[in-house]
Amino acid sequence: MAKITAAEVNKLRKTTGAGMMDCKNALVEADGDFEKAIEILRKKGQKVAAKRADRESSEGAAIAKVNSSNTEGVAISLNCETDFVAKNDSFVTLANELAELALGFDSKEAFLAADFKGLSVQEKLTEQTGVIGEKIEIGSFSKLSAPFVGSYIHAGNKIATLVGLSAVVDGADVVAKDVAMQAAAMNPVALNEDGVDQSVIDKEIEIAKDQLRQEGKPEAMLDNIAKGKLKRFFKDNTLVNQDFIKDSKQSVAQYVKSVDSDLKVTGFKRVALG
Repeated sequence: MAKITAAEVNKLRKTTGAGMMDCKNALVEADGDFEKAIEILRKKGQKVAAKRADRESSEGAAIAKVNSSNTEGVAISLNCETDFVAKNDSFVTLANELAELALGFDSKEAFLAADFKGLSVQEKLTEQTGVIGEKIEIGSFSKLSAPFVGSYIHAGNKIATLVGLSAVVDGADVVAKDVAMQAAAMNPVALNEDGVDQSVIDKEIEIAKDQLRQEGKPEAMLDNIAKGKLKRFFKDNTLVNQDFIKDSKQSVAQYVKSVDSDLKVTGFKRVALG
């Protein structure tokens, strides 16, 4: 049997992120063969991942990244099972590294198949499931392109948002961050009225009519009153029409135009845990 040194155990731990005892046991099982020990730890990760496949992973870290030219951004969530793991520095570091890599891909599938330090992203997640003992997966993956893209990550990495602007103007970075904070705080359903799904509109009208009937309003009046309630729904729930959180006397669209009269918000993405 090969003699396993502390230096070899430490090297394996740094390579895989696995615990000291797991690394020592893998090296013993591999009779000191470093590559074989790595394979043993990966197989352990696969077994743990299979056992925890049906577990709920609603905790984690939501991260947003923007490229150097501020023309493209990505928001992802690296999900786990417990808040304890989500707050771990190494977990948050991994989430940031994966988000940086995700900038180069247009779909979650392509990203999961991408190379990450010699493994695919999916293989890395499986490996980390074995290391941590919890289900680790990419929950959300959203890309956004625009003439200017800004981002915001809410404290604790629970919400990450991206916002696109129609042009590069003085103060674009501040505007984009302010609107991204708005999207994080107010959770709009769409950018504007045109972006609201028809099924959502139909549901809101029906809810409004039911409320009006319960209040005893005549049937002939329901359509007009319900349309008024729908306008209120659009104001409260579409990003550009919401009251700006830093100045409720103006809407988000009005705030953006106060910086540049031609400037518009072109889109947003919001990734949240839970």
